[in-house]
Amino acid sequence: MEADAEILEPFHLHFSDLMRLSSSSSSSLTEFERLDSISRTIMETLGPNGPGLLAVTGVPKASQFRLSLLPLARKLALLSNDDRRRILKDHGLGSDVPLKNLDRSVSSFALQLKYVHNQSPELTSGGSNHGDESSHFMEGENPNLASLEEFQENEFKNLGSSFKELGLCMMELGLCLAQVCDKALGGQELEQSILESCIAKGRLIHYHSVLDNLIIKEVSRTRGSSKRPANYQLQLNCGARKADYCFKEAQKPTEGPNSEGKERSCRTSLSNLWQQWHYDYGIFTVLTSPMFLSQCRSPVIECPSPSGHTYLQICDPNKNNILLVKSPPESFIIQVGESADILSKGKLRSTLHSVCRPIKQDNLSRETFVVFMQPAWSKTFSIAGYPAENLGSSSHSSGSCGEEVHVAEQETQKPYQQIHKVIPPLQKRLKDGMTFAEFSRETTKQYYGGKGLQSNT
Repeated sequence: MEADAEILEPFHLHFSDLMRLSSSSSSSLTEFERLDSISRTIMETLGPNGPGLLAVTGVPKASQFRLSLLPLARKLALLSNDDRRRILKDHGLGSDVPLKNLDRSVSSFALQLKYVHNQSPELTSGGSNHGDESSHFMEGENPNLASLEEFQENEFKNLGSSFKELGLCMMELGLCLAQVCDKALGGQELEQSILESCIAKGRLIHYHSVLDNLIIKEVSRTRGSSKRPANYQLQLNCGARKADYCFKEAQKPTEGPNSEGKERSCRTSLSNLWQQWHYDYGIFTVLTSPMFLSQCRSPVIECPSPSGHTYLQICDPNKNNILLVKSPPESFIIQVGESADILSKGKLRSTLHSVCRPIKQDNLSRETFVVFMQPAWSKTFSIAGYPAENLGSSSHSSGSCGEEVHVAEQETQKPYQQIHKVIPPLQKRLKDGMTFAEFSRETTKQYYGGKGLQSNT
C-alpha cells in the first residue's frame, strides 16, 4: 500500500552551536539571546508538537567517518558466512539479525560501545587517522586468488577502530543534546541516565538491494563446490550477469508520465519496507545520514538519493500522516526514544518511524550507522506525572470515525491506523517502577516475540 507523504527537512543544529549550548561558558547578551532562541527551537522540535528528531550539521571529520565505515556494511553482508564470521571475530563485532537467512532485507553488525566522559574522540581536529585505506569501494580492483585472505584483512583493517571512533563521536553528540534538553527541562535526568549507563549499542547496517540478495544466494550455492571463497569467484564471473540484470531493470516501463522526479519523492509505502514501523526504546538514537550505493556500475559507487530524501519515514500524530525525512549527506540525525519521553514526563516526544524502499530502484542499497543511547539497565521508571493519554495507543487519539466525519478525513486516517496495528501501546509495555531492563525485554517481546505484533512481518 502506498500513500502520499510530505517531505520533512528537520531543524538543522550546527555542531558549534550544540557545543556552545551544552557548555556553561558565559557569552555576550546578543549571543545569549541567539543561543536561547536555538534552545527553544530544539525543545519545540523534540517536544510533543514537533517531529521528535533533528539534524546536526558541521561535525568535524564527518566526511572521513562516513567514507571509512559505511561502504564496509555492504562488503560484510556479501561475504560468505565463514569469511564474515572470521572478520567480525577479529574486530570484536557480532550481529543481531540471522545472517544465514538468504532472503533477509537487512544485514546488521553490532558492537557495544563503552563511553568514558571527557575521553571521547577529538572532534575539533581535521583529517582522518586512517588515510584512504577503507575507501577502496571506488576502485574495483580484483585481488589475486592466492592473496584473497590478505586482501580481505587489508580491506577491513580499520573496521573495528572506525566503528568505535564514529560510535563514540555520535555518543558525544547525544550526550551534548541531553545536556541542552536538561537545561530547558530543569535538572540533569537525561545526562545522568546516560552517564550512569556509559554504554550504547552501535550498529553498522546494510539495507539490501534486490541484486544483493541474488549475489548472497549465488555465494551460498557455489560455496560448497570450491575451496575458494564463493563471493570472490562471483566477482570474477558475475559482472556480465549483473550488467544484464541492471539493463533489464532499466528497460522496464514506468507507471506513467508522473512516476519520476518529484512525484516519486512524494510517495511512500506502508508495506514495502526495509525496516518495520517501531519506536526506539532508549534515550536517543543517533544516525548517520545514509549512503546509497548503485550496483548498476562496476565498481559499485555512491550515488545521490534518487528522491532527495533519506527513506527514513516518521508517523506524525499531530497531522495523522507520514513524513519522509530529508537531511544533508554528512549530517547526523538524532531522534527521541521512549526512555527520554518517559523521563521527561512527555516533554520530549518519541518518534514512530520506519525505513521504506525506493520505488522502482531495485539496484540501490542503503548504508548507515546507528548508535542507540540508553539508561542503565537498573534505571527505574516512574509514570507519575506522565500524560495518561501518551500511555494508550496513539491510533485512538485522532478521534472516532463516525458518520459525521467526511470521507476524505477517513481516508487520511487510514494509513495512520494501519501502522498502529503493529505497534504495541506503551501502557501494555510500561508499568510503574519497572526497570529499563524489564521495559526493554517487554517491548522486544511484544514487538517480535512468538505472539508479538510484528512476529510475522
